Amino acid sequence: MPTTVCTAKASCKKLPGLLELTDTHLQWTQDGKKAPSIRVAYAEAASLFCSKEGAAQVRLKVSLVGDDTGHNFTFTAPPPTAGSEREVFKQELTMIISRNRSMAGHIPTPIAPLIIPSNSLPISAASTPGGTTPGGAAPRPAATALRPSISRATSVATERRGTPVIAGTDPASEFRLRKKVLMSNPELLTLHRDLVMTGQITEAEFWDGREHLILSEAASESQKKGKSGQLVDPRPEAVEGGEIKIRITPQLVHDIFDEYPIVAKAYGDNVPNKLSEEQFWKRYFQSKLFNAHRASIRSSAAQHVVKEDPIFDKYLERDDDELEPRRPRNEHVEVFVDLAATLEDHDEIGNEKDVTMRAGRQKAALPLIRKFNEHSERLLNSALGEVPPAKRRRLDHGDDNPYSQIDIDDLHDAESSAGIILDMQDRQRYFEGRMTNGNQESAEPKVDPATVIRETKASLQNWESRMFQLKIERKAGDAALISMTQNVATRLDVKSKKNEIPDGLFRQMTTCQTAANEFLRQFWLATYPPLGDFETSASPTPAQRAIKAAKMISYISKTEEKVHALVQTAANHGIDPTRVEIAMKPVVNASNQALSFYRKKKP
Repeated sequence: MPTTVCTAKASCKKLPGLLELTDTHLQWTQDGKKAPSIRVAYAEAASLFCSKEGAAQVRLKVSLVGDDTGHNFTFTAPPPTAGSEREVFKQELTMIISRNRSMAGHIPTPIAPLIIPSNSLPISAASTPGGTTPGGAAPRPAATALRPSISRATSVATERRGTPVIAGTDPASEFRLRKKVLMSNPELLTLHRDLVMTGQITEAEFWDGREHLILSEAASESQKKGKSGQLVDPRPEAVEGGEIKIRITPQLVHDIFDEYPIVAKAYGDNVPNKLSEEQFWKRYFQSKLFNAHRASIRSSAAQHVVKEDPIFDKYLERDDDELEPRRPRNEHVEVFVDLAATLEDHDEIGNEKDVTMRAGRQKAALPLIRKFNEHSERLLNSALGEVPPAKRRRLDHGDDNPYSQIDIDDLHDAESSAGIILDMQDRQRYFEGRMTNGNQESAEPKVDPATVIRETKASLQNWESRMFQLKIERKAGDAALISMTQNVATRLDVKSKKNEIPDGLFRQMTTCQTAANEFLRQFWLATYPPLGDFETSASPTPAQRAIKAAKMISYISKTEEKVHALVQTAANHGIDPTRVEIAMKPVVNASNQALSFYRKKKP
């Protein structure tokens, strides 16, 4: 009898059932049936995908060997439980898939050509940048130290290493990160499709030097998302016929229960014994309790039109509009941050009583202000986590001196240090040289302040008459104004002109430019490799870098020919070919510079 590793309630194709992971299979059984409807052996698991954190539905997708569609499962437990159950399955399946890849890496497999549609992503979580086995067998892992990666492109890069591996991530996670980087950058995705999918460069070469994009994506994913600071305030929507509709989602229900525990209590007391879930929410949004919870004073205006409800009215609380709040804070408030501190608390500061600032003058605003304060406190508590209140305080109460509460160590000067005594040889000659330089500086003539003042006064005499005689030539100002006017006119003329280059030709120009830039980047990386900050399976040898540089030069040498073909195409379409030449000139110059450098360096 197989041993069960973990189980969870999950639906598949909108049918409820039980998802189980045994020591040999992943299986799903529909409710009411005894035999599993889905049964996947460990060796068939190829890749794993999960829904985003905080999504409305907690989903898990398992792709199979030779079947990227795989199976989709939706965990049906409440959100916190569903997320934890999904994580258990994710951890177990990740280890299984990684073990499958490591075992597949030991099996020698002949290289076969791979045909992929141009609109598909180039790699999968369990495939190499472009290799597959004959007969639709399982693709081999891209980054493994046991054997080189397989690629459709004939390149020395495949002989030396696979796709760069970011430290601390498994291949499935790195694949997902690379996919997100490509999907978020359409230009990079197009470049990947044009170069990697056509076999001109390998997956490893493409990502070489772009590890920072993967690291940035990983950092953004690992950043913990805090609770939303917005108050829960469902807004009714007007629909046809004058009816009012409120969209109720599982996330909205969770937020209402978290923000207003009294609603959760009412739900537990009445559902499903007295009311169905639909009746509960319909009556709640029409009750005085809902209007009391709304985050605006406008709710008070609607109180007189809301009908009484015998179920929800008993959960109503009176308005918190007294001078003292209904839920006072138990924690001690430090003197220097206490907004209610007065002259009696610390006369050394000199604060006096302000008769104009009396609490409760606007009684209707007090409940709303306290509601905001309680909401803010809940946000801070959720960010701090389960930390005892005593450990959250940053001020020390051990000292009787009140100023010790605001005494911060970072504001004190660092302790002075005598430093390290310098042991000098021939110390006397050093000081004699300094004395000689001092004497030379003293030999310079000194400025007499009285003389300077006297000369300045003499130069300022009759300054008014000389100011009237001053005439400024207009030529320089007119020339500057004409130049600025022409510049603005040129800019407006360029904006007003219609782009006469057809879209097809423009796309060809863009493709040619981006491909040439990538070949140049690969060439200079092979010629001057940067210091490696990222883990790879192996480092390239000088001979391998030289072969890669020669391969990239063979592509770069065709850049001028491609540009000439684009110029001819423009001329055939009746477009000024000089415009295309000017646009592609930087790429041609960069390619010629690389070719010249390679010819000079080549023995």
